[in-house]
Amino acid sequence: MMSSPPPPDGERYPSPEEERASGDGSMQALEGLHILVVDDEIDARDLFAMVLRYTRAHVSVAGNVDEALKVFVADRPDFLVSDIGMPGEDGYSLIRRVRLLSPEAGGAVPALALTAFTGSEHRARALEAGFTEHLPKPVDPDRLIEVVTRLALAR
Repeated sequence: MMSSPPPPDGERYPSPEEERASGDGSMQALEGLHILVVDDEIDARDLFAMVLRYTRAHVSVAGNVDEALKVFVADRPDFLVSDIGMPGEDGYSLIRRVRLLSPEAGGAVPALALTAFTGSEHRARALEAGFTEHLPKPVDPDRLIEVVTRLALAR
């Protein structure tokens, strides 16, 4: 299972209360936000969900495009985090289908693409398909929180 590296010797990760008191805004910005995480790899999906739940976001998960669309239509999340490379329909297909929805139905939701494809052409393809931002895997948990927070605040 994937996990965060331990803190350096003699240090510790801050508690959620310390994070909120630090004033970095991440905890407050994501608290209560409904985020849908889509990834066919269960370990990656669970890691991303755990990291985002740490910020007190409400996180739903899906393992493929069909599951994701069911959750999306039923719950209308505030934010979408999706892997690109999935068997069958991929993340590009998912975001294109989401973008066909009206803004009231969630079609304008901020969306983050996570992918092992790291070249500039892959980033351009993700943005062209309708993702708001692209992050290469492996994803640093702090970077994930930073990008989701920035995009959530911009909506």
